[in-house]
Amino acid sequence: MTHFQTANVLDRAILAVSPRRGLDRIEAKTRARILMNYDGASRGRRLKGWKAPGTDADAASLQGRARLRQLSRDMHRNSPFAVRARAVVTNNVVATGIKPSIVAGNKRAKAAAEKVILGHLKSKRLDKYGEHDLFSQQALVQNSVFESGEVLVLRHDRPAAAGLDLPFQTEIVEIDQLDPTVMTGPTGNEVIDGLEYDAEGNVVAFHIYEQHPGSASRKISLKSHRWPAERVLHIRRLDRPGQTRGVPWLAPVMVTLGELRDYQEAQILKQKISSLLVGVVTSTQGTPLTEAQKKAGLGSMSPGGITYLEDGQKMEWSDPPSVGEYDVVMRLGLLAISMGLGITYESLAGDLSRVNFASSKVGRIEMDANVAAWQTHMMIGQFCEGIAKWALDAYRLTRAAMRGISINWTAPKRPMIDPAKEIKPEVQKIERGLTSRQRSIRGMGQDPDVIDREIEEDEVRDAERAARVLARTKTTQPKGDGDEGTKPDQ
Repeated sequence: MTHFQTANVLDRAILAVSPRRGLDRIEAKTRARILMNYDGASRGRRLKGWKAPGTDADAASLQGRARLRQLSRDMHRNSPFAVRARAVVTNNVVATGIKPSIVAGNKRAKAAAEKVILGHLKSKRLDKYGEHDLFSQQALVQNSVFESGEVLVLRHDRPAAAGLDLPFQTEIVEIDQLDPTVMTGPTGNEVIDGLEYDAEGNVVAFHIYEQHPGSASRKISLKSHRWPAERVLHIRRLDRPGQTRGVPWLAPVMVTLGELRDYQEAQILKQKISSLLVGVVTSTQGTPLTEAQKKAGLGSMSPGGITYLEDGQKMEWSDPPSVGEYDVVMRLGLLAISMGLGITYESLAGDLSRVNFASSKVGRIEMDANVAAWQTHMMIGQFCEGIAKWALDAYRLTRAAMRGISINWTAPKRPMIDPAKEIKPEVQKIERGLTSRQRSIRGMGQDPDVIDREIEEDEVRDAERAARVLARTKTTQPKGDGDEGTKPDQ
């Protein structure tokens, strides 16, 4: 249909008087008709309450980011399902730790780097406060990202006299310590909510309070310092192009989770009420009961006893409400929450009554893909690689000749649902050349170099044990009849 076929009498009259205005009117009406082919693009009654601002990712969360963090933390304090969801994500992404391994040009350089770099990363001296090694820091970072949406890791440079294997320590601080009052950097750069941007939109510095603004300390300080970006790791999940800030992972399901918690509490109260069977005694004569009447009758009922009412009294029993479709509502609500978080319903609810091996395996495929993405793009790509850069830079400062050294990261193994059914196909893939042995080992959360070294050590140990057993057998073997020192029978 052409533009002019959609014109009515008024459109044609305007077109005759003012061609430009008439043409604009007809074209606008045609575009509107095209737009209305999508129900989601209309502005009808069904979409009246929808909010669709045309903002970028950071502007969309700018005003509500702090409120979302507060609500998310309250849910982690008081909602068991929020705590469970965070534990499921952290235990799958981090588990016992994403392990580093040194890659070097020769064994000597590799051994030297392992002793210094891995020794520092696996020690609690990596932490400014001496409480966390690398692996517990990974869990703390993932917990914080899930709960608050983002977290900061600061690098504190230390002098050689501090006695550390590498001259730096880390400090994990909550995102609340960003100073939102700073508007301009020292060189005129724009500062938005504590992040300083250069002319090209890159983050070049963070303005961070000395203490958490919500601290209970009587000596709280709201003084902030400018931290160069190379000394800060900003860990968060990025979902849109140009996004800098993160939001709590509960944000899409926060309303559903809150309503489900209220529904559960209401149903528990309703269950208590439904278990109460109350008898009410009323007088048919319209006269108030005496004190003796109040103490008599059903008030003295006992198991197996018979009680009589006073003349003119009648008994009425209450009708407690039933609990209703509690199981269905809770299951569907938790199903929606688990889908919004990217985990399985069974892992969130702990309900395995409706699954078997095949269904649990299929259900884990999508969750495993999400976990792998969170590990690769967030925990390894942002946190672990950042720590690796700091460690390698510090190592090369004291050993300038050491080049060609890098750090690989091995994510924890995915738990097997049925090892007997899952290990055999993995072995077949290796034998048929569909994957490498070291790739398969890394997929199980192990370092191939460590496995090979332990296998060699086991072989040496087995050989030594076999040699000792053989030697012991020879020394205890009895001498035969023809041996020296014996005489034949007469």
